[in-house]
Amino acid sequence: MGNDCDGVLPPKAIEGLKLFNEKKFFESHEELESAWRDEKGSIRYLYQGVLQVAVAYFHITRGNYEGAVRMRERSMKLLKDYPDVCRGIQVGKLKNDLDAVIQEVKRLGVERINEFDQSLFKDVEWNEQRIWICDRCGTQMHEKNCKVTCPNCGNRFDCSDLNIYFD
Repeated sequence: MGNDCDGVLPPKAIEGLKLFNEKKFFESHEELESAWRDEKGSIRYLYQGVLQVAVAYFHITRGNYEGAVRMRERSMKLLKDYPDVCRGIQVGKLKNDLDAVIQEVKRLGVERINEFDQSLFKDVEWNEQRIWICDRCGTQMHEKNCKVTCPNCGNRFDCSDLNIYFD
């Protein structure tokens, strides 16, 4: 799995992480599921593991104790072999955060899960490394001050044009 960790996150995964951090767990699950389905390599299980964390948190917001605990187990099985950082995602921190959340859910129990303090949901942290390849000469481009420039041929675009590369 280590080699897969060096790649970049696809746009749907990035959107899913952003939605996760906005506490829109159902929507996060949908985007991450799209990234998981689109990916053919084994890195797809990273996206599936993160989306199941989102589902666990969604279950907690709905008072579904069994669903939350079950999703924690599923996500940990998928994430257990990934290093602490993979594709820029702080996987180790995410697993620790999930464990802390589930410890609190278990402390509250089925009867009191609705008392869960949602401030315990921590953001997924990641380094949004983006790599652009020049469409004119095939050289890796560099970003600086909202400008992406090819060092080989000078091809350039502005960050406001990024949606044409990521949507």
